[in-house]
Amino acid sequence: MDSDHWFEPVADRLGRSYLRYSHTKGTSQEVDHLVAVLGLHPGHRVLDVGCGPGRHACELARRGIACHGVDISERFVELALDGAPELATFERLDARTLPFRDEFDAAISLCQGGLGMFRDRAEDDVVLAGMARSIRPGGHLALTAFNAYFAVRYHTDADFDADTGVAHELTEVRDEDGRPHPVDLWTGCSTPRELRLACAACGLDVERISSVEPGVYGDDPPDLERPELLLIARRPAAPAPGV
Repeated sequence: MDSDHWFEPVADRLGRSYLRYSHTKGTSQEVDHLVAVLGLHPGHRVLDVGCGPGRHACELARRGIACHGVDISERFVELALDGAPELATFERLDARTLPFRDEFDAAISLCQGGLGMFRDRAEDDVVLAGMARSIRPGGHLALTAFNAYFAVRYHTDADFDADTGVAHELTEVRDEDGRPHPVDLWTGCSTPRELRLACAACGLDVERISSVEPGVYGDDPPDLERPELLLIARRPAAPAPGV
């Protein structure tokens, strides 16, 4: 797969050290919430778009829920495969070219793994449409998006482009040996209204949008104080024969 996505060299720098960051420590609580709100059970199959090193996919697999993770970073996929439970599978894949159709009971994209990684909002729409096609009629979708209200109010280390809704920052990451490296990060930010419009465009019914933060997923309504929005949507069920 040929790709020139800006995140790949960042992921190569981070490697396993990505899992040292505080925002990765709430995996169990996040999966607890998703299992409940999406109605997941052993025997279900989930697609994890932008799976990173596979922390959510592996946690789902440990609960008997098969999960297929895809990520653009070859290094992250290597890490995900290392010691993965039997029900967790992974492949390197660009989220903009998802080939699946009607295959999964649910699709997830968390921690801006699939959406919010592009400088052009149209590419986010392509990813969302691909996720919608990937789930079976009646299936659910869950994703987190960076809260544009929070970004404008609190993310003062970044330059926020009011026209595109993308925040850019020059920051530092540490590799697996603890060495610092300067990197550019771009984060696409969303409002609840934008998420509802994007879902409508690809035939998804929004069930709820909540304000959350890593490791503290819940059902609180959108606000300005928390960095992420958690979207829960559903692909409408197919009509009964003859209807």
